[in-house]
Order: sequence, then structure tokens, then C-alpha cells
Amino acid sequence: MDVVEAVLAVVETIPEGKVMSYGAIADYLGLGSARIVGQVMAVHGAPVAWHRVVAANGRLVPHHEQKQMQKLMAEGVLFRTDKVNMARYAWYPETPA
Repeated sequence: MDVVEAVLAVVETIPEGKVMSYGAIADYLGLGSARIVGQVMAVHGAPVAWHRVVAANGRLVPHHEQKQMQKLMAEGVLFRTDKVNMARYAWYPETPA
């Protein structure tokens, strides 16, 4: 499986109402860099639940914040600021890739 397929496969497993950071996906796949995940998502992420991928601090995707926030809120994610509360909503797969 190539990097694009691997990243998209992980994103597809993120449950509704949960998020994963770019770095967590990179760590899970052993990629070593959150930037790789960001590049994959920027080019190939539209068909998957892209809105469930955020920065490690909960920051939303630049230039797509409103749409991402709306999609997450529709899944039950609550916001007090413009960031996802990672302590509450972060998710990580149980088994390694």
C-alpha cells in the first residue's frame, strides 16, 4: 500500500465525532512527518472524511475552518473556541498499521 492509500485508509477509520491530528496519523503509519499527511490530505483528501483531521493543537484546516467546523458540529463535536478540544475528541486506532 502506498502512502496516499495508507493515509486515506486511516482517515476512513476515524469514527464520527472524533478527530485525529496529522501527526498522530503520521506516527501511526510510521511516516515520521505530519507534513506528509498534510500533503496527502490537501491533494487526495476530498473523498474521505477530511474534516476529522486537525492540527495537534486542535486547529482546523486553514481556509476551510467554517466548513470543517460545521461538519464536526453536525457529528456532535462541541466548540468553545475555534479549535477542537483534543483531550475530549482525539481518537487513535487501537492496533498498529
